[in-house]
Amino acid sequence: MSEQERKNLIKKVKTAVVKIGSSVLTHDDGSLDESVFEGIARQVFNLKQRGVRTIIVSSGAIASGMKKLGLSSKPVEIDVKQAISACGQTELIRNYEEAFSEFGLNVAQILLTRDGFSDRKRFLNSRKTIRRLLEMEVIPVINENDTVAFEEIMFGDNDNLAALVISLTEADLLVLLSNVEGFFDKDPAKDENAKLLSTIPEIDSRIESFAGDTFGKTTSGGMKTKIQAARSAAAFGVPTIIANGKRKDSLLSIFNGHEYGTVILPTRERLTGKKHWIAYTLKPQGKLILDEGAADAITKKGKSLLPSGIKEVEGEFEIGELVSCFNSSEVEISRGLCSYGSSEVRKILGKKSSEIENVLGYRYSDEIIHRNEMVILSR
Repeated sequence: MSEQERKNLIKKVKTAVVKIGSSVLTHDDGSLDESVFEGIARQVFNLKQRGVRTIIVSSGAIASGMKKLGLSSKPVEIDVKQAISACGQTELIRNYEEAFSEFGLNVAQILLTRDGFSDRKRFLNSRKTIRRLLEMEVIPVINENDTVAFEEIMFGDNDNLAALVISLTEADLLVLLSNVEGFFDKDPAKDENAKLLSTIPEIDSRIESFAGDTFGKTTSGGMKTKIQAARSAAAFGVPTIIANGKRKDSLLSIFNGHEYGTVILPTRERLTGKKHWIAYTLKPQGKLILDEGAADAITKKGKSLLPSGIKEVEGEFEIGELVSCFNSSEVEISRGLCSYGSSEVRKILGKKSSEIENVLGYRYSDEIIHRNEMVILSR
C-alpha cells in the first residue's frame, strides 16, 4: 500500500478505537510513565481538531497496581489479579484525567465484561452511552472490569476487547499500539532477518502461522491476539493498524498517512451488526459436528442447518445460545444461535425435520440453526 493509499484510507476515518498496551504506558520498572499520557492527550486533541473522534481502550491497571503494591511478577490467580487491578485502576484513570484536562478535555471511565456484550440489550445500552459521551466531546477510556470478571466472562486481553468496541461503537479504524513496530514474518527478537509487513491484504493461515503469544511481566497476548482482533475488525469492514506506541507522535504519524506500522485491510464482505455480534461477541457454548452434505449446504448454498446433517453434539447449551459448527475435518465453518437445547439436539440429530415433533412431542422450528442466525467462518 502506497503512502497516498494510506492517506485515502485515513481520510475516511471519523471514529477510531485506539488500544494502548501496558508496555506503552509504563517504564521498565512497571510504573506509569506520565509523559506518555501527556503525549496521548496532545495527539487525541490534535485529532479532535481534525474532526476525528477517539475511543481509548487502555491497559495498565494491573501494571500500575503491581508497582503500587511492590510486586515484581504478575500473578496467575484471578482473584489476586482482580485485587491488584482495583488498586491500579484509580491511578490509571487519574493519569488520563490530568493529562487530558491540560487540553480542556474530559474523560469517562468505562469498565466492561464480556457478558455486557453478550446480552443484546446491555450491548445496545452500552452503545448509546458511548455515543452520548462522544456527542458531549468526552473521551471514553475503556478497560476490562477485572474486579468483577471471572473466567467465563473475561476477554483475556485488551486487543480483543478493542475489537469488540469496534462493533459496539461502529468505529472506522482500529489502532493497536504496543512496543513493536508492527507485524513481522518472524519474531524480530529471535531472527535478525525478520521482515516487517507494511500491508496485510487478508488474514490467512500463513499470517496466522507468523503470530505468536507473548507473556511478559505486565503484559499478555502478543501478536496472536492482535491478529484475532484484526480479523474481528476486518469482518466488520474496518482496517487495523498495528504500530509502536512508544515512538513519539505515533498516532499522528498514522493519521498523517505515513508508512508506519502494519495495515491490515478489511474483508470485502462486511457482516451486519447482528451477525458480527453473533460471530465475534458471543462465546460458543457447544459444538456440532456436521456431515459433508450439511457443511456444503451451509457454506456453499447459504442454507439453514437441519437436524439430518448433524453427526455429533458436544457440550451443554440452552435454546438460543451460540454453538460452533465443524465439518468432518474438524474445521469450524460457522457459528449460530441454536433453536434447540443440547439435550434436544442429541435426540433429533440425523432425523428429518418432519420427525422432530414425533421424537420430542413438540417442534419449535424445522431448523436447528436458521441461516439468518448463522455466520459463515470458512468456506
